[in-house]
Amino acid sequence: MDFKTTASKNVISIGILLSLVFISIAAYYYPGGSLNDIHSPGYSFKHNYISHLLDYNALNGLENKGRPWGVAGVVIMGITTGLAFIRFAIKIAIKHHSNVIKISGFLLILVNVLITMPRFHNAMVTIGSFLTLLVFFYITVLLWKTNLTVLKIFSGMSLLSFYGAAYMFGTRTALDYMPFVQKFVHVLQIILIISVEYFTTNKDFEHIKK
Repeated sequence: MDFKTTASKNVISIGILLSLVFISIAAYYYPGGSLNDIHSPGYSFKHNYISHLLDYNALNGLENKGRPWGVAGVVIMGITTGLAFIRFAIKIAIKHHSNVIKISGFLLILVNVLITMPRFHNAMVTIGSFLTLLVFFYITVLLWKTNLTVLKIFSGMSLLSFYGAAYMFGTRTALDYMPFVQKFVHVLQIILIISVEYFTTNKDFEHIKK
């Protein structure tokens, strides 16, 4: 088995797996406090945002010893996501579509590094959300022009979920559910990223003219 070839072929899934492992470790070491109860022990999947793992201090005021793991996980996820978009863009023959996806991928790598810095966090969340929604819009439009029925349906449903979450966050609607919705949307993103990485080829898009 050629290790370099295998690593190159599976770089996206490897990156996602490493990111999830580091984020899980960060959650394990998170001392406590959530939006629902600042005295609650540990990390709550339902009531804590992923960004809480990036703070120097937890919501209960204690030092957040999980921060280094959280930063590593978020940065790796950002790099992996950006790289996945760039790799997908290479499959697209339409230069305009390909360039938008590729440039957004590069920008998302930078955004996800800056998002781990508290003073830039809020601004980077807004920029990152816009770029992500833009890319997934393009990916969905392109998939709907292929014969990949399952991916067409899933990408459409995912895009609606992404925009729904963006609406909730932007309008401050049902924010009590937002930490859970955030993770649900990330799971959909991961599934879609892995799907287009492994189950699409250049040939699926070569007939698309515009």
